[in-house]
Amino acid sequence: MRLPELFLERMKELTGEEYGLWLDAYDKPPAQGIRINPEKITPEKWEKICPWEIHRVLWNKNGYYCQPGSHPAKDAYYYAGLYYVQEPSAMAPAAVLSVQPGERVLDLCAAPGGKSTQLGADLLGRGFLVANDISPSRGKALLKNLEMAGLSNICVTAEPPQKLAQVFEGYFDKILVDGPCSGEGMFRKEPELIKSWMNQGPEHYVPLQREILTSAVKMLIPGGRLVYSTCTFSREENEGNVEWLLDQEPDLEMVPIPAFSGVKRGVNGQPVLRLYPHMVFGEGHFVALLEKKKTSGTDGLTVRETPKKRWELSEKSEVLSLEKDSDFKDWERLYSRPLDRERMMVRQGQIYLLPEKLNPAWKLRFLRTGLLLGTIKKNRFEPSQAMAMALKKEDFAQCLCLDREDERVIRYLKGESIFLKEGESFLKGWVLVCVDGFPLGWAKAGGSGLKNKYYPGWRWQ
Repeated sequence: MRLPELFLERMKELTGEEYGLWLDAYDKPPAQGIRINPEKITPEKWEKICPWEIHRVLWNKNGYYCQPGSHPAKDAYYYAGLYYVQEPSAMAPAAVLSVQPGERVLDLCAAPGGKSTQLGADLLGRGFLVANDISPSRGKALLKNLEMAGLSNICVTAEPPQKLAQVFEGYFDKILVDGPCSGEGMFRKEPELIKSWMNQGPEHYVPLQREILTSAVKMLIPGGRLVYSTCTFSREENEGNVEWLLDQEPDLEMVPIPAFSGVKRGVNGQPVLRLYPHMVFGEGHFVALLEKKKTSGTDGLTVRETPKKRWELSEKSEVLSLEKDSDFKDWERLYSRPLDRERMMVRQGQIYLLPEKLNPAWKLRFLRTGLLLGTIKKNRFEPSQAMAMALKKEDFAQCLCLDREDERVIRYLKGESIFLKEGESFLKGWVLVCVDGFPLGWAKAGGSGLKNKYYPGWRWQ
C-alpha cells in the first residue's frame, strides 16, 4: 500500500520509536468483527450457538473477532438482527459512552448505524434514541440497521446539528459525536480514502468538527456526558479539538477513560484513548469523554418542555378508528402485548408506536418516529418488517420456527414461497417466521403453504 509522504511524516512524529511497528501493520489483513445485540441475545448464549470461531474484543463486552472466511453478513443470524458487522476499534466509542436504560441519547453523526445500534440496544427499551444524519440518503441505511436490530424507541432525523440544537437545548443525557474526519485510521481497510485524504486532509475537517461539537454541547443536560470520536490519527482533529472545546466551553471537563491493554493515551498525556493497528487488533480510533458540570442549585436535570398538542386531532381520531378495523383487530388478537393507544399515531395510513416523551410536533425532518407497526392498505392491515424484528417469538401466537440449517430459511429470506411440512399448520392470517426462535419477518397462511411477506428491500442477494 502506497501511503502519502506527508501522512507518513506526521505518523512518524506521532508514533516515535514505534513507527516501524505501525508501518508493518499495513502489510497485515484488516480485522473482522461483530457486535452482538443485547436486545436479542446474551454473550453466553451467543457463544453457544455461534457457527464460527470467535474471540472477545477487549474494549466492548458485546464485541467479537471473527476468523477470516466467516462471512457473518451472509448468515440467517445476521438477518435476525442478532449482531451487527463492525470494525473492532469502532466498537470503542459507544462502549465508553455507557448508555443506561431510561436515558435520552443522541447520536449526532449516526449513519450507517454501527454505533447507533449499540446505543439503542443498551437502552433495553427504556428512554429513547435520536439518531441523526444530515444526509437523508445515508439516513435510509441508518434506519434499516436500527430496524434490523429490532429497536422501537428510536427517532431518526436528517438535520444539521445547529437545527437540532434549536429544538433540543439542554435535553440529552448522553451524546455521541463520531465526527466526519480525514479517515486515516481506515486506510488499510478502505484504500480509496487515501485519495480523498490527499484532496481534503485534516485541515479541511477541523472547522466542521468544531461546529458540530459546539452544537452538541448545547444539547447536553448539566451532568450529561459527550463522547467525541474519530477514525483518524491526526492530532489536529483529535486532541486539538478537545483542547479547543474545553477552552471554549468552561462548563465542560474531561472525564478520564480507563485504559486497557494496548491502548495509547493522548499526545499530551490526555486521559483519552488512541487505538493503533500495531497495538490492538483493529484499524484505529480516537475516543474522548467529556462531561457538562452540574450548575449550582440543580440536580443535573433541566426543565424540558414539550408542546401540549402531540398531534392533530384528526390523526388521533384515526387511531381510535382502528378499533373498527377488523383486519388490524385480527392481527392484534395474535399479538400478546397490549398496545398503548395514547402512544399510537396514524399518518398517511401508517401506524406508529411513539417512544415515551417523543413529540412528533417538533419541527424536524423525520425519517422515522418510533416503531412502524404497519400500514393500512385498501381496508386491510399489513404489519411492518420493523415490527417483526421488534418482537420475540413468544409475543405472537402464530410462529413458524425453523432451524438455521433448514433450507427453507434461505428460501424465505430470498422471498420465495414456503411449504409446510407434516405437523405444521396455521389458521388463516399472519405468521411470524423465526430462525432458532429469533424473528425474521412475516408470512401469511393459506392452503398448504405460506405466502412470503419478507420485505423486498432486505432480501438475501
